[in-house]
Order: sequence, then structure tokens, then C-alpha cells
Amino acid sequence: MPTTRKKTAAKKSAAKKPAAKKAAPKKAVKKTTAKKPTAKKATAKKTAKKATTKKAATKAAPKKVAGKKTAPKKAPASKSAAPSAAALAVGKKAPDFSLTSTSGETISLSDYIGRKSVVLYFYPKDMTPGCTIEACNFRDRSDEIEDLGAVVLGVSPDSVASHGKFTEKHGLNFPLLADPGAALAKKYDVWKEKNLYGKKSMGIERTTFLIDKEGKIASVWRRVNVEGHDDQVIDAIQELEPAQR
Repeated sequence: MPTTRKKTAAKKSAAKKPAAKKAAPKKAVKKTTAKKPTAKKATAKKTAKKATTKKAATKAAPKKVAGKKTAPKKAPASKSAAPSAAALAVGKKAPDFSLTSTSGETISLSDYIGRKSVVLYFYPKDMTPGCTIEACNFRDRSDEIEDLGAVVLGVSPDSVASHGKFTEKHGLNFPLLADPGAALAKKYDVWKEKNLYGKKSMGIERTTFLIDKEGKIASVWRRVNVEGHDDQVIDAIQELEPAQR
């Protein structure tokens, strides 16, 4: 009975083999990914930060006192500022001065107050064509001007030595005053910026002031045209009242 034996042997071998263990189910590992803040939440945080900054700034700012206004501080006026046109207008008192002349003497405006009228003319430079014509015209009319009770004084930034050469060359018969640094020119507001062929520089704007015996400005000529200017000055002197000549 071979078949029966085979069955019995198969049963025994099956009983000896241990049963296969069932694999335990693997636990799923949960991934802990950080959630990104939404756009709305980020905006809310920024707004909160801005609000905090504004509060801090408000606390730091000084409190305003009710009823009091703080006026802005005015910048101090420049001491070297040129006088206004109104300060040098006709009828105003002429600024006094004391300058060295071609004779070496110091001449002041106050020397003539109550005695003579003064033709005070500012010119750019000795020996230049326009300045030479102007000086020679006053030279030729000086006797007529003196008869009217006035004197002529020429002023430029040139030195006394330069004035001396100019006087000697053209036989000038009235004093020239040296104004180094153009201090008097600035005082009379004739020191101006000039533009020659695109090059800017500072210099004298040719100007004449007629000052009466009282020390007041009687006439002003700015940007003088030298041709015929002596006639303008003599006419203005003649128009002064005898007491002011």
C-alpha cells in the first residue's frame, strides 16, 4: 500500500514545518510639514508691525503746547550784503567814506558837507578807453563844475600808484580815490557780476552819484554812457537849489 504511506509522510512533514509568520502591517509615518502662512496672514503681520512703529514714533515725538506756535528761525542777515536800491535812491543820505587820493591825502565825504556838492563817479579801471574818455571830459569841464559849487571825485579799485600814472598821463585836475577790495563800490552797490564772452567776473558798474551839500543823493546815473555824460552831470548840478549846490 504505497499510496497510503506517501500520504502519511506528507502529513508528518507538513506538521514539522512551522507556519509562516504574518508580516506586521507597517505603520504609516506622518510627515510633519510646516504650514506656510497664507498671504492674508502675512499682510496682517506687516500691518501690525507698521502700527507698532507708528505708536513708537508718536510716543517719541514731543508734545505740542496748545495755543503756542513755534515760528521758524530766520537766518541772520549777511553783514556783507549790498544795500538795497531804496537805500541809495534820490533823497537818501549818501554813505560816508574815507579813502586815499592821488595826492596821498585821505579824503572823506564829510569834508564837503555844508560846503560843496560832490560828483562821485565810479569807473572800472585806469588807462582803459572808456574810463579815459570819461576822466578827460570831467577834466575839461572841471572849472565849470567848480563855479557851480561842486567837486569831482573819481573812484576805482586801482592802487594810488596806478591813479598817479593815470593822472600824470592825462593831466587830470581832480582827485582819484583808491578803493582796494572794492569796499566803497560795494557800499554804493556798484560792484556787480559781469559776463564777457561767457566768462563771468566781478567788477565796477560805471555809475555816478551827485551828492548835495546836505550829504543827500540828488541824482544817480547807472551803466553810464561816457559820451555826453559830463553834460548830464552839469545840468543836474544847475538844477539844484543854490543852497544845495
